[in-house]
This record gives sequence, structure tokens and C-alpha cells, in this order.
Amino acid sequence: MAQRTRHRRLVVLSGKEAWCTEQAVRVAQSLNQPDSLWIGDHGPDWIQTSTNSQALEQLGGECGLLIYNAYSGFDPNAFGALSGSLRGGGLLLLLTPPLREWADFADPQAERILAAGYPASGLKHRFLERISRLLQTDPAAICLSAGDTPSLPPTPTLSPPQFHHPSCRTHDQAKAVEAIVHVVKGHRKRPLVLTSDRGRGKSSALGIAAAQLISDGYKHILVTGPRQGAVSTLFQQAANCLPGANISRLTLRRDGATLRYSAPDHLLSDSPKADLLLVDEAAAIPTPLLEGLLNRYPRIAFATTVHGYEGTGLGFNHRFKKHLDRQMPQWREITLKEPIRWAADDPLERLIFKLLALDASPAEDAMVADAHPQETRLAFPSQQQLLEQERDLNQLFGLLVLAHYRTTPLDLRHLLDGPNLRIALLRYGEAVVAVALLAEEGAFSPHTAERIWAGRRRPRGHLLAQSLAAHLGLQAAATLKGMRVMRIAVHPAAQGRGLGSRLLEGVRQHAIDQGFDYLGASFGATPELIKFWRNNGLQAVRLGLRAGAGSSHPSVICIRPLSRSGEQMARQAGSRFAKQLPALLGDPMRQLPARLAYRLLDGIDHQSPTSLDEQDWLDLVAFAFARRGYDLTLPAIEIMALSALAEGWVAETDAALLIKRVLQKQAWQTCASSIGLSGRREVEARLRHIIGETVMRYGSDEVRQLAASINPAT
Repeated sequence: MAQRTRHRRLVVLSGKEAWCTEQAVRVAQSLNQPDSLWIGDHGPDWIQTSTNSQALEQLGGECGLLIYNAYSGFDPNAFGALSGSLRGGGLLLLLTPPLREWADFADPQAERILAAGYPASGLKHRFLERISRLLQTDPAAICLSAGDTPSLPPTPTLSPPQFHHPSCRTHDQAKAVEAIVHVVKGHRKRPLVLTSDRGRGKSSALGIAAAQLISDGYKHILVTGPRQGAVSTLFQQAANCLPGANISRLTLRRDGATLRYSAPDHLLSDSPKADLLLVDEAAAIPTPLLEGLLNRYPRIAFATTVHGYEGTGLGFNHRFKKHLDRQMPQWREITLKEPIRWAADDPLERLIFKLLALDASPAEDAMVADAHPQETRLAFPSQQQLLEQERDLNQLFGLLVLAHYRTTPLDLRHLLDGPNLRIALLRYGEAVVAVALLAEEGAFSPHTAERIWAGRRRPRGHLLAQSLAAHLGLQAAATLKGMRVMRIAVHPAAQGRGLGSRLLEGVRQHAIDQGFDYLGASFGATPELIKFWRNNGLQAVRLGLRAGAGSSHPSVICIRPLSRSGEQMARQAGSRFAKQLPALLGDPMRQLPARLAYRLLDGIDHQSPTSLDEQDWLDLVAFAFARRGYDLTLPAIEIMALSALAEGWVAETDAALLIKRVLQKQAWQTCASSIGLSGRREVEARLRHIIGETVMRYGSDEVRQLAASINPAT
């Protein structure tokens, strides 16, 4: 039946490893598929063998038989990715310990979610228990164990249904190619978004369209993606459509035209010209980068997987499409639904979605439409309780998928099995309306804390404890017990009502009751997020020197003390940060956006203007109200600027100028252009006015009288 319908099937061989591998080899011999693929140990030498870590290298290829040896470790990301390489009519063999005992197996992949201080022997394999339960109850899975003899008919190589197009294999794909070409030949600033589940040919559609445009005489087509390997299918398809093209790892050339890959951040920094920019697997690229590309390139097409192993397109749909609606309301979307490698309603695809929660989604909007903080219930369910409540698990994981651009099946395993993980959520009726993932950190011995401080230990899973000790130099911080908010998400239909703050307050009180010394978070810094955390009592204490790969923003650490020891540590951390931040802005963070710097400077400790001596005040008055030079007054100007920024009373445009020129030392013309002034003369005049305001605000009566005598207008 699978052969006739082009459906794929999963057969589970569960038992001792020797029996499983023996039966798998027999099946492989009987099917005699030349493109069989074996993942894990004990594959015969006549079958191509790979490891979990090499799974991404198999993307873009096809196989008729896939054998996954879970005795070598079950990697949910690799399993999900590789299942998409199995073509219609194909067979997936999953080799496991006896299913009722799989959760007791010492899975090698479990080490990826272990945190320092938690032995592997104490790890609970709830994720595998859930997989086992679903496999035993889902009719799409054929489960065989010792005593059963697999008897499987040969699976012939099947061709997809005939579709008369020189390159495309489905009507959906042909429609997508036509739309991509129209992005170039039609009006500017009308982006295209292609969405689909895996196996629908959207990456190939990008390649076919690129080849068609090159054949039509267009010379410069750019390609980007979350990593170079993600666009291999695109390049391969373009090469197939352009006989004689010269293709290297990053570039395809023919007749003076180029199809070239470049990383997203390089496109923003270098701005190479392009007739068209193709963005593949857009959901795995941080939203700020996508927004930058959209602003930079007037002809652009995005393609993304709705349910993927590297990240989900659901968050992309929620966040980036709203940006498209605001910035370019004439954008267009095409969804590819027709599978290419297998038939519609494929039982294996449905089963994989269920096993890996790729179809997880939050509660329906109508269920939370009236949710308000005072009507919600706070809960801290155990991981075992989540395992037993599939509805809660799906709603909770669905919220996390929406909130973070790169939520993967491995995150589900971490959620269920992470030994230092806790879950907090808000319920409204039967719906999960907000969720926070929490990690217990720190509580190291003084000896270990010293090694962390010295850079000799980097304990996995203790991000805040390590950073406070090693980066801020607070050795004792690693001995304290911290609660880190790893992720927090509020249902989109109930945002802006204080539910996130309500949840955080419940987490704070719970952490106090449990004896934690501080509450903290680390996240990609944006002005909005810094404001949210500050409004909830967490103060920034560290800024990363580089943009994070996950968010394209530098990371910031915020903490809130919960005990006396925590208060002492937080004071030290705040003092250290107040000293470091102005120096960082002057060199490594010179290009940090002014709005972000303003949020970070707001409220930090600073040298009071009262510390200035008489000559400093005379210099400031001479600069602000006479003609004393800027450079000759800079030390005192820096103190006044920090005071104004830290106390938050200066206007936003003036704050940006103080940050860019006084703290970041950006060029005069750069500062002028950023706020719409003509050059240094106008910038310096504006600085004299701002510093004049600070003099009148902080100066003594004598200083103000002196200023008034020089400039009566004051």
C-alpha cells in the first residue's frame, strides 16, 4: 500500500541492540536500496553510514531506506531532519531498546542537556518515555520486537507524479517560481514570502527562479541563509537549470552573471548590489537581521519552513509578518502545500510532527481573549506532570515556539529532562496564557568558584554564575544560588496587559521561598526588553562585547537580589558595570545604538557633579556660555553627560548626541548626520546648549550667577 500511495512508513525494531541491528541488516538486504542511509553505530560497510552530528550534511539528498540506531543516542533534531530525506514509498527503521525500557537506557545524547553538578545517572528520560508511549499507541508506527520476524516487500524507486514543466515538479512550485521572478520584474518594495513544511520544494523554487533570471540577463543575485549549508539545495537546483555554469562553494557564474551566497550580517555591513536577494530558511535568522535586509534591498524574497528541526516558522509568522504589514503592506505570501518527495497525508510526516511536537501551538486566541493578571492562576508544574498532560505540554511549547525564533525539538527534550530546569506558568481557565523556563544556577564551593573566576572552569548550564564570576570578577557570586529566567513568553492574544510581570512576580516570590539569592536573565539587548526587565526590578550588570548569534544584539545580564548576600553581590555588580559601561562605549561598543545605550545608562551609578572642583565649573561655564573649546573641557563634560543620562531627564535627541559624541567619540560629521545637523559647528552649538542646561541644573548659586552674567538669556 505504501508503494502505491507513495506514503512512507516507520517500523520500530525494539530489543537488544544485536537483535535490532541484525534485523535491520536483513531488511536492508531484502529491499536492496542503493541509496540506503544508516545513522549510528554498527552499520554494514555496504550502506552509507553517518552520525547524528553529521545529519545536516545529508540535507538535500534522498534515500529510499533510512535506518536510525537510537542505541547510539536519540538526537531529536537529527531524527527530524533526516526523516525529511526519505522519499515516498520509503521505509524508516528505528532501532531502540525495548520500548517500555527505553526511558531507563543511558542515552549518549542526554549529556547535551546536563548541567554541571548534576550526574548523568540521576537524569530522568521523560522525553524518551513520551516518544515510547506515542510509538506504542499511534497506528502509523509498526512496532516489532524479538520473536517477530520482519517481512517487508521490496520498495521500488518511485518517481513523483508527472508534471509537465521543464524544472518544477508541482503546480505549487511553478507558482512560487513565477512569483519570485515577478519580484524582480514587477514593482519595487513588494517582498515575497514562501512558506511550507519540509519537502515541498521551496528551496528548489528559489534556485529555479534564480536560474531563470540569469538566463533572462540579470547579473547580480544574492542568496543568504542562517548558514552556508542551508542554501546547498538552492545552488544545486540553479546549477541543474544552467548547464555549463561554473559553480564553487559560494558562487555560481555563467555569462558574466553571478549567484552568490553571503551571510546576513555581511550583507548589512557591505551592502553589495543585487537585482534580487533570496533569503532561505528565514525563520532561523534573527528578526532584526531580517528587518535590516528588508530595509536594504528593495527586491527580496523570503522562504521559510513552518515546522522545522532548526527552528520554527511560527515565530517568524507572528513577529516578522507584522513588520511587513507595517513597512511594506503590499508584500505577498505563497504557501506550498503539495509534497514533492512523498504524497499528501503522509503518515510518517504526521507521526514525526507528533513525536517532536513540531505541530505544538498555543491555546486558541478566543480562550485567552479576556485574560487579565488578577484572573490567572500561577502554577509550577513538575516535568513529570507536563509529561502526563499532553495538552499543557503542547500549549506551553507552542508559546515558546512563538516567542523564540529558533526553538528546536532538542528544546522539548531539555524542557522535559533538564535536571536544573523549572517551569512556571499562568493559567486562564484551561489555557496556558504565559510561561517561564527557569534554571537553577550557582551554589558552587569556594574552591570551584575560584576556578571559575580564574577562567579554569566553565560549568555548563550556569551562564549567570559563570559570567558574574569570570567576567565581572565577582568570585563569591558563583557560590550564591541563582534563578535564571531562560525564556518567558506571553500568549500573543493577551500581551500588553501585565501578564508577563504578574508571572515574574510569582517567580520572584517562589525563588525567595526556595532560598535563592538572586533572580536573573540574559538576553539580546533591545531598548524594549531592557525597559521590561527594569520595570520588573532587574538591573543590567553586564553587556556582552559582541552581537549574539541568536539575536544579532549584544547580550545583557540583568539581576535582582533576593537575599542579603544577593544584595551585596548586586551592589558590587552594579558598581562594576557603572565603571565599565562608559569605557566600553568609548571603544568596543562605539557603534552600539544610542537608544540602547541610553536605556543601559539610565539609573546607573555615576560620579556626582558635586565632585567637580571650582576650575571644572569655570571650564563648563566657559564652554556652555562663552567660547571655550570642547576638547579642553572634555573631562568635566563627560561627568555632566553621564549625570544627565543616568538621571534620565535629557531629551531623546540630545541624549543620542551626548552618547555618540561624548561617550562613543564618534566623528563630528557622523554625529551631525545622525540627528539632522550640517556639521561640527552645529553639533558643537547643540552640545553647548545641553551642557548649559546641566550647569543650570547641577551648579551652585554662584555658578548659575556666573553663567547669567556671561549670557543674560540664561
